[in-house]
Amino acid sequence: MDIQEKIDKIVKNNRVVLMMKGTPQFPQCGFSGRAVELLHACGCRDFFAVNILQEQDIRQGAKEYADWPTFPQLYINGEFVGGSDIMMEMYQAGELQQALA
Repeated sequence: MDIQEKIDKIVKNNRVVLMMKGTPQFPQCGFSGRAVELLHACGCRDFFAVNILQEQDIRQGAKEYADWPTFPQLYINGEFVGGSDIMMEMYQAGELQQALA
């Protein structure tokens, strides 16, 4: 299985996936920390987190998979949503809560 297939399997087999720096308990950057806080604020605590600092192949492959150069990356129901700035905009508009409901 190549890295794109591995990422595709993770994204499609989990309802909510956050590819981030660190873990939800110990985010390793402010943007990843904010993404976790936004998910928790929406009542989403059962998301699948991928620590890209430990998964170097996923770190590079995910940039190509989503055609998005930075992390974190949020996926809901197999669809790429965006990074922490997009998550914040969606949260403020009530859209993130709806997407996660």
